[in-house]
Amino acid sequence: MNLVLPFYRGGALLVAALVWALPAAAQAAALELDFRQVFSGQTIQPDSLRYETAAKENFSITRISYLVSGFALQRADGSWLELTNEVAWFDLERGRSAHRVASVPAGEYRAFRFHLGLDEARNHSDPAQYAADHPLNPNLNNLHWNWQGGYIFLAVEGIWRNAAGALDGWSYHVARDANRTGINLSMPLNLANATRLELDFDLATLLNAPRPLAFAKDGSSSHSREGDPIAAALAANLPGAFHVRRVGTATPEQAAAPSVKPLYLPEKFTPYPFQMSATFPIPDLPRDNPLLSERVALGEKLFHEPALSKDNTLSCASCHKAEAAFTDPRRYSIGVRDQVGTRNAMPLFNLAWRSSFFWDGRAPSLRAQALMPIQDHTEMDEMLTNVVAKLVAAGGLSAATNYPVLFTAAFGSPEITPEKVGLALESFVLTLTSFDSKFDRALKGAAQFNAEEQRGFELFITEFDPRRGQFGADCFHCHGGPLFQSQTFANNGLDAVFTDPGRAKIAGKSTDGGKFATPSLRNIALTAPYMHDGRFATLEEVVAHYSTGVKRSATLDPNLAKHPEGGLHLSAADQRALVAFLRTLTDPKYETSGGKLK
Repeated sequence: MNLVLPFYRGGALLVAALVWALPAAAQAAALELDFRQVFSGQTIQPDSLRYETAAKENFSITRISYLVSGFALQRADGSWLELTNEVAWFDLERGRSAHRVASVPAGEYRAFRFHLGLDEARNHSDPAQYAADHPLNPNLNNLHWNWQGGYIFLAVEGIWRNAAGALDGWSYHVARDANRTGINLSMPLNLANATRLELDFDLATLLNAPRPLAFAKDGSSSHSREGDPIAAALAANLPGAFHVRRVGTATPEQAAAPSVKPLYLPEKFTPYPFQMSATFPIPDLPRDNPLLSERVALGEKLFHEPALSKDNTLSCASCHKAEAAFTDPRRYSIGVRDQVGTRNAMPLFNLAWRSSFFWDGRAPSLRAQALMPIQDHTEMDEMLTNVVAKLVAAGGLSAATNYPVLFTAAFGSPEITPEKVGLALESFVLTLTSFDSKFDRALKGAAQFNAEEQRGFELFITEFDPRRGQFGADCFHCHGGPLFQSQTFANNGLDAVFTDPGRAKIAGKSTDGGKFATPSLRNIALTAPYMHDGRFATLEEVVAHYSTGVKRSATLDPNLAKHPEGGLHLSAADQRALVAFLRTLTDPKYETSGGKLK
């Protein structure tokens, strides 16, 4: 089933809710929770090889991400007050450390309890039901195992130095219902007013006590399969890894953010029926730029408008071709004056689910991204004021296009501004969705994989963990879920020395050297060449890279660094199977002719 998200005036999706009639509480207080990740009591320094296992192995921590639920307070009489429907997601890299329980009955309590992980019903609930900002939206937390079912409760990853002095990766994931772990913390807690409870999550305890773990002896990877000793050790260590740091007064509750109003909403408009798969997470569509058919139509016109370039020869479509799933089949795009770019043009479909744009993530929104190539000296090299003047004076280079009329229909006024150009382009690109491949039809029982495609799918979703007899391709770590992408930036081992710093140039951190955005694998058979610099011409070359071509460096992603030297060392048959599966991700509507979608 596919979903069509309706448009509502004001840009909000109205969701009916049940309201329970409860007796008025005599008094209620807010409880603000603050989780701090520490190592032996000291705040963790990400990406620093300063930590040691019990076996004296040096290691760094690059990721700590976990789900917490089942909050409860113990009353003086020993009974428990369950704070129902509370779920929190904490993440070191994202800076998510706080969760506020808005209304708790005032009183004196003697203990606080929570669970790392989710109860069985919530763990196996449909992840597509959660709002874009909900802790359980998988596009937000990147903690859902999708086709394997259920959430990852805790993901801890990093790099470690082996006995030979080389850098390897480690990746410990705690998941599955049996590993949901209760944490009980005793402390006097007087909730007369808003209270702040500060907790420490100590990774030294998690990895060392009471059951110490060593990467060389116990293994550097765990995915919580049944009987996995690493998962069992982590679950045993978790109850002692949380400590109360301080109980104090909560910060004043921030005033509710003013409701977002649509920009330049015309008096008459036609809501655009945004289509997506029922299995996709709910996207965070811009509330100030609601999808209107008139605005989408204007955006499509502008997308193909060569007047956006300095010499009136290039449009957005020149480097994002519909017949190549809106990417460029050339390794580097050619700008005005035949200038050659430095990175391969990225595909433009399913961008409604991304939170940053370009290979290095320098654009925070699609409207910002859309205007950057216009101004880039190597690409279209035009000033936005000149673009506006051309659209106003000449109606564009397309004789049939009357832009003042189109802008009036889209924005309620004939005024043309750079902001409106960006909003219109954003609207059009947001409608480029892809969810109807052979893979999707196979999941619904409307198509069937052949034996080679099925083998490729199994390799794709299976981890590489020889210790547990698993020899998969580990693809799902970075390209998991129905979108086959993640929000992370990763170094996938293309180079040991970086000629292109990638994310590091934008973030200003050396630990981001060689990291680039993780694009979707949907329509991958149509979007060659591959990687940020287009170095691989075929899917076979891409798979061969992960099999034997991975180069080690200090920022190599832990889920690649944990593999043997060079990569997975897949057999020729398994490499062919992976390519066969990747070809099932092609959406027929992007197999176009004449630059028009089917």
